[in-house]
Amino acid sequence: MKTILFFSLFLYLLYAEESFITQFEYGKMLYENPRGIGCVHCHGLEGEGLEVASYKNKKGDIQILKGGAINNLNYEHFAAALKKGNRIMPRYYLEDSEIRAIYLYLNEMRSFNEK
Repeated sequence: MKTILFFSLFLYLLYAEESFITQFEYGKMLYENPRGIGCVHCHGLEGEGLEVASYKNKKGDIQILKGGAINNLNYEHFAAALKKGNRIMPRYYLEDSEIRAIYLYLNEMRSFNEK
């Protein structure tokens, strides 16, 4: 009897869900702190974009540094921007599964707030 119970438990664990968190939770965690600095600090809680800093340039004009809105991008543009990086945004070297999780998180946040 113990053998059957042990074997049943083994099979259950073998085919159980691989992760203890959902893709949404994983995406949220990555969005808030992917590699030390979270996307949230420049792109906002829902990817709407935030003012990061303002400064005066050499001419004395005030310049505003803003993280762009990323909650309205299609997946291809979103993934390409994360893989490439640019002058201001660091490249995080995220795996495709991590990029998909962040994209899913932002889309679910947008859908939730549109209701």
